[in-house]
Amino acid sequence: MEKTHEIKASSRQPGKGNARQLRTQKLIPAVVYGPKQDNITIAIDESDAVKYSRHGFENTIFTLKSEDKGVNGVRVLRKDITVHPVTRKPTHFDFFAPDMTQTVRVFVEVKFVGRAEGTKEGGVFNAVLREVEIECLPGEIPESFELDITALNLDESLHVSDLKVPEKFKMITSMDQTLCTVAEVEEEAPAEAVAADGTTAAAGAAPAAGAAPAAGGDAEKKAEKK
Repeated sequence: MEKTHEIKASSRQPGKGNARQLRTQKLIPAVVYGPKQDNITIAIDESDAVKYSRHGFENTIFTLKSEDKGVNGVRVLRKDITVHPVTRKPTHFDFFAPDMTQTVRVFVEVKFVGRAEGTKEGGVFNAVLREVEIECLPGEIPESFELDITALNLDESLHVSDLKVPEKFKMITSMDQTLCTVAEVEEEAPAEAVAADGTTAAAGAAPAAGAAPAAGGDAEKKAEKK
């Protein structure tokens, strides 16, 4: 199901100097490209850039709103984001303008629903893969796929083939790929005693040369001298 949001955009001149100047005005430089779209350079509000750089907007269709006729109405997907190394705020956006009549490949989140039966027996649930790649029309990109894990027992696993995916979506990820498992907790072996020189001391081993004899040994020798 298509999720769409509007982003206010304005045309800008390309170049690093212009990009730096935009950032002082709380505008973030961006570029738009696509199979039927000439590359255009735009600027978007910093507040929108911060909001839409967050997780959850990877497959959102954005509609650009602008006074520039060459920009207004263009529909785009978020592609790449450059962030500041210290503040982690976005400093540049790449938008992809897809052909809405042609399929695209995207990664879709897998949401695990319920509590696995095997965890009630002491097992640990492990999510092996949290997203799958599919091919579909841009306007039909799903937000996520849900996988019911309630019946997953100890030492069992679920795979991509267990997902209920409508036929209009072509699965690119291998159907044999494991999505999640429930496994037993491995108990750690008890730590072995370590000798003063750092080596592991075997039970009943004779003391190293120069080592003080055990208290019991001294008592036996004194008894022999009497």
